Amino acid sequence: MPSLTAPLRPPSGGGASSSSGSSFASRVILLLTVLPLALASFAFVLQWRGGLNDPASAWPTDTQRFPGMENSPIGSSSSFFSVSSSSSSSDCAEILGRSSSPSFPFYHGWKFDFDSDPRPKICITSSTSAGLEQILPWLYYHKVIGVTTFFLFVEGEAAKPAVSAVLESIPGVKVIYRTSDLEEKQAKSRVWNETWLSGFFYKPCNYELFVKQSLNMEMAIVMARDAGVDWIIHLDTDELIYPAGGREYSLRQLLSDVPSNVDMVIFPNYESSTERDDIKDPFTEVSMFKKNYDHLPKDTYFGLYKEATRGNPNYFLTYGNGKSAARIQDFLRPNGAHRWHNYMKTPNEIKLEEAAILHYTYAKFSDLTSRRDRCGCKPTKEDVKRCFILDFDRDAFIIASTATEEEMHHWYRDRVVWTDKQLNLKLLRKGILTRIYTPMAIIHGLKESGVFSNVVASAKLLSKEKFLSSMEKLQNKSSLVPNSMTVGTQSLRSSNRKIGSHTESQVTGRKVLEIPVIQEKAVLPSSPPRLEDLHREFHEYLAD
Repeated sequence: MPSLTAPLRPPSGGGASSSSGSSFASRVILLLTVLPLALASFAFVLQWRGGLNDPASAWPTDTQRFPGMENSPIGSSSSFFSVSSSSSSSDCAEILGRSSSPSFPFYHGWKFDFDSDPRPKICITSSTSAGLEQILPWLYYHKVIGVTTFFLFVEGEAAKPAVSAVLESIPGVKVIYRTSDLEEKQAKSRVWNETWLSGFFYKPCNYELFVKQSLNMEMAIVMARDAGVDWIIHLDTDELIYPAGGREYSLRQLLSDVPSNVDMVIFPNYESSTERDDIKDPFTEVSMFKKNYDHLPKDTYFGLYKEATRGNPNYFLTYGNGKSAARIQDFLRPNGAHRWHNYMKTPNEIKLEEAAILHYTYAKFSDLTSRRDRCGCKPTKEDVKRCFILDFDRDAFIIASTATEEEMHHWYRDRVVWTDKQLNLKLLRKGILTRIYTPMAIIHGLKESGVFSNVVASAKLLSKEKFLSSMEKLQNKSSLVPNSMTVGTQSLRSSNRKIGSHTESQVTGRKVLEIPVIQEKAVLPSSPPRLEDLHREFHEYLAD
């Protein structure tokens, strides 16, 4: 290689040893430069010709997987570990498509295959008259975050065969119907025969619902204890638990971190702040919520109170005192729909600083008329006090009963819908309002994956099989059908007469059993603090 070494030769003369040393160093540098290039070129040629095997191709393509990937969506695909003639871009698309599903601790492909003995075991009890379009998303959302057991006390739409058959087919769901037998049992219950709830007996509408909920909660405690449940929560089907603040999006994880000496956990409630008047499915269309007083600095709450209230009677449209979870233990009893109590002690309670109940109240325009249609009170300011506990419910009932459709829409947009984007942005920045998307994403995923449609289809198939089985039994006893039908009709009429007489005797019994015993009053749904409360506190402070 004379051309490369010629420039490195020193001029002739007396530095021979220095010249040879310099020449040797140059050759070493050249060798170190050329050798890696030659090896890289050789490897490239071999790989291009297919002479070098990829080590990944030696991985078995059968059912063998890494430990812990048995339930993983990626682990179920052997293409991730194999090299085939298909393009790598299609493999990536498959893997990315699979991983786009939300990741939650109880996801498992929406199959809800919980551990055989999950702890803590959580149940929700609810009194509902809603349809499947509301109950199914509500129920399966709570399954996703770790609830295993549901006690549903149904009436109205929820008690219709087409709805209740679907609910009864879902594992972990117990459906209880409001029958004369149930009412007779509850009339003999301890709660009914005590005085702490007696102030709400024999009143219509919301007061009647409040009493039913309390009596149903009392029965749910017994069923929860029999089912080995650790925690019980009373929830309406327009409310979702938002388990923020935990290590994962899990109610089970949240409650497992509660100290063992705590008897009750309070979830402050956030209220839906709908931005349109044409909402059809609040769970998947509403993402903005007004935060609870307990989760706000006091100066922020009172400083922006008027702007956040927008001319309504209170900061929240409806209640503001949250809901609670109680640890199942001896002598537990309900204390109204929002709290639990104990006959033998004052429960040790804590209030969560991040988790909340998302209350989708008046989120649809039809909520105005639905409340009106199930209440027979007169639309006067005096009579609505007899029917409704909270101020906004009273105003809404009067409007729904007296206004035209156009006037109702105008009132709804003015009092319920958040149309002022500048105000919304201001309150979002100040922390009064907040965006919450996780429940929406979970329910969207459940719906798109066919969970709701599948459970309805499965229930129909099961009902058909039961019907055919019952028809076969009837055919085997065809000679007895006319007599049994007659007896059944007479029994039904007799039962109806007994229900009427039972109601009358129940009222008399209640009066006799009203013994003047001093007990703690039930916790009613109540509004958050008002500006008047702040002024009163200030004057009391000055007086002291």
